[in-house]
Amino acid sequence: MSNLDAISDPNNLLDAFRKASNGSIWKSSVQKYEINLLKNIRQTQLDLQSNNYRQGEFLEFELNERGHNRHIKALGIADRVVQRALCDEVLMPQLGKYLIYDNGASQKDKGVEFCRRRLETHLHKYYRKYGSDGYFLHIDFRKFFDNIRHDKLLAAFSDKLDDDSVMPVLENMVQSFKIDISYSDKDLTDQVFNSMEYAKIPADLKTGKRYMAKSMGIGSQVSQAAGVFFPTKIDTYCKVVRGCKFYGRYMDDIYIIHHDKEFLRSVLDGVREQSAKIGLFINEKKTQIFKLRHGFAFLKIKYNLTETGKIIKRPARDNITRQRRKMKKFRKLVDEGAMSIEDARNEVKSWLGANEDLNAYRTCQNIRQLYKDLFGEWLK
Repeated sequence: MSNLDAISDPNNLLDAFRKASNGSIWKSSVQKYEINLLKNIRQTQLDLQSNNYRQGEFLEFELNERGHNRHIKALGIADRVVQRALCDEVLMPQLGKYLIYDNGASQKDKGVEFCRRRLETHLHKYYRKYGSDGYFLHIDFRKFFDNIRHDKLLAAFSDKLDDDSVMPVLENMVQSFKIDISYSDKDLTDQVFNSMEYAKIPADLKTGKRYMAKSMGIGSQVSQAAGVFFPTKIDTYCKVVRGCKFYGRYMDDIYIIHHDKEFLRSVLDGVREQSAKIGLFINEKKTQIFKLRHGFAFLKIKYNLTETGKIIKRPARDNITRQRRKMKKFRKLVDEGAMSIEDARNEVKSWLGANEDLNAYRTCQNIRQLYKDLFGEWLK
């Protein structure tokens, strides 16, 4: 069975609908699609097999996620079904063979908690061999999804897939994210692209005369697969070429633990070279080398490795600051009638539940006190 046969198989498309509609079955668009489900599945199958499938328009909006403003491009249910089938039946099974174990984002049985556990495992293994003296290199990319080049990504997909039968479908999906740069006379491909700044450019300046083949919008499953797979050459460089045993990546966040600071600097220089080859940009402000004893933050948690080998975990400072600001905003929204006090209470309880297992008793008590000051009740 070819890759195209796999994603156009009606049973796979039906299964993809069930997964894609999970959590959104209440939406009118999903219900309308489900009313004529078999007819819609059959039409999608025919479109794919005849190479007539074309992805629909995006619904674009801005979202504040964990303190970061992001420009989201969401797809309709029909396109989400195709992307689900493509990722589940072709992309992730075939590309997954080339991913390192410590690549933890957007994969089955992996995620943020997996990466945090792997980091702790690496710290324990490092301590048994070198003690608490050592360094932690944190590498971050600037506007990661915004700067994925389509030519590099499609070439990487084509090189690793078992056959090219789905490449026309993939090309259509990837190229739908192209950026209208009619407002500029310059070649912007080699510059850092920022979708949030781009959204502020007046629409009448985007005339469709010139496009830039770069960017993968957040909100698409194919974009998530691209984010997991695209920096694989960087993973291979660090793990295989440079022999970094204590290495992990969560999408665009990379860490390396080593006892030699100069070695980490040389690895970072190599990562810069590898990133330049595929068109990614390292965020030099956020990319730093820390002493293990002094502590470091990764995935919103502050870690300290003590002289006895104990790992102390606390909420990162920006995580606490963001939560306090959100609670004050909740008070305003409740006063305006735009938010119920139950929703505010549940959100704060959720934050407390996620952080109470850390070394954060005083921090959690302070959050409870702020909630009491704002809403007049003490959370247990």
